[in-house]
Amino acid sequence: MDPAAGGDAVGVQIHQARRLPDFLQSVNLKYVKLGYHYLVSNLFALCFVPLIIAISVEVSRLDIDDLRQLWLHLQYNLVSVVICSAILVFGLTVYIVTRPRPVYLVDYACYRPPDELKAPYEKFMTHSRLQGDFDENSLEFQRKILERSGLGEETYVPEAMHFIPPKPSMAAAREEAEQVMYGALDNLFNSTNVNPKDIGVLVVNCSLFNPTPSLSAMIINKYKLRGNIRSFNLGGMGCSAGVIAIDLAKDMLQVNRNTYAVVVSTENITQNWYFGNKKSMLIPNCLFRVGGAAILLSNKSTDRRRAKYKLVHVVRTHKGADDKAFRCVFQEQDDDGKTGVSLSKELMAIAGGALKTNITTLGPLVLPISEQLLFFATLVIKKLFNAKVKPYIPDFKLAFDHFCIHAGGRAVIDELEKNLQLLPLHVEASRMTLHRFGNTSSSSIWYELAYIEAKGRMRRGNRVWQIAFGSGFKCNSAVWEALRHVKPSINGPWEDSIDRYPVKLLN
Repeated sequence: MDPAAGGDAVGVQIHQARRLPDFLQSVNLKYVKLGYHYLVSNLFALCFVPLIIAISVEVSRLDIDDLRQLWLHLQYNLVSVVICSAILVFGLTVYIVTRPRPVYLVDYACYRPPDELKAPYEKFMTHSRLQGDFDENSLEFQRKILERSGLGEETYVPEAMHFIPPKPSMAAAREEAEQVMYGALDNLFNSTNVNPKDIGVLVVNCSLFNPTPSLSAMIINKYKLRGNIRSFNLGGMGCSAGVIAIDLAKDMLQVNRNTYAVVVSTENITQNWYFGNKKSMLIPNCLFRVGGAAILLSNKSTDRRRAKYKLVHVVRTHKGADDKAFRCVFQEQDDDGKTGVSLSKELMAIAGGALKTNITTLGPLVLPISEQLLFFATLVIKKLFNAKVKPYIPDFKLAFDHFCIHAGGRAVIDELEKNLQLLPLHVEASRMTLHRFGNTSSSSIWYELAYIEAKGRMRRGNRVWQIAFGSGFKCNSAVWEALRHVKPSINGPWEDSIDRYPVKLLN
């Protein structure tokens, strides 16, 4: 994906109509109902647990005489005992069978490329000029995008793009994929001491590079994973595919007991650099940078003690039925036959609509009852009385302690900060990730989580909201709960630079 830097979509200036819509203007009731459907679907568990607690409290109050009388009573009421026992066993069986297995995030690793792949502004512009594919208008456009993008001087581009002229090829693209995926996986396996042969599920997502054999097959071959592994390779799903991959791994862990799942999220730039002069297709060149993450999930109860997080919710929103949403991030050829990803003028508005749908569904799952009542009451008043009452936008700061907003571009972060009424501290991880690493696509939310950990801000019980946008058009959310005070992993992406952040960004 994704949203353009500094609010730009196909030009340097952005009109107000292209910004994210004000969420106070409209909220669709059907998405509120969907969120409450998720809540009601777990009603059995919510009712059963308090019942057990109440029974336990009453039993604790019984003395020896009470227990003796109860035993004498049961001796002469065998039928009642059998019926009650059957009901109890049935209830426990239903609860155990239907309850979802907890999914733990044991650890994750983000790839940090070598210093020789860094692409500061001046080097980027010099290479763009010398390679001879861009006219003066395109060069000036790229310069302005870079200045307003929020990217710093230490982001990375693949090795093939450092040559003059660039040398994109299938072999170079494979090499980039191997460096990123294997680099992240090596760190992950080293930090967790997990034998790769113990991995039961593998999910890899990369939107624009899908060779044969697949990226997941490359990983299986490299680490000699077992023959009955459940492997998946997700392509073409944009920057929100990382959350989709987590959701798929979660579902697989529900039906495969006592195993590990590995998710690898990355993007490949080598063969997807645009060498034309269409402005709507030049923006990805300025924003996307090398990066990737590997995540280890587990459904083993024994892993709870060492796991960093527990997965609480995943909420996915897809707007692909709408033609404008479907085409707003679109890979195509320009008039000269050069391939690239085009970003439409409506991108920001479409992203806002998808976000509104997503958070309206997510709200009933995570918000305190007080916020839900205020939110629902204003909707009912508006629907029943046609009153000109603005829907109450819940305070998501009461539900989450940390926010990992996909670092797709400066404009998206700005608008989410405004519309969700967040504080600068809440979007610091997103802004600093964009500055240090650029838009690394689906892996950006993991660099942001690593930033929060590196700053020592993650405490036991904290809740994290990861939210990402992707082509199609999609908006997906994942909610995690910290199981302990989380320290940064060894060889983390911020290990060499966290002391320099946050940096002050130019307006």
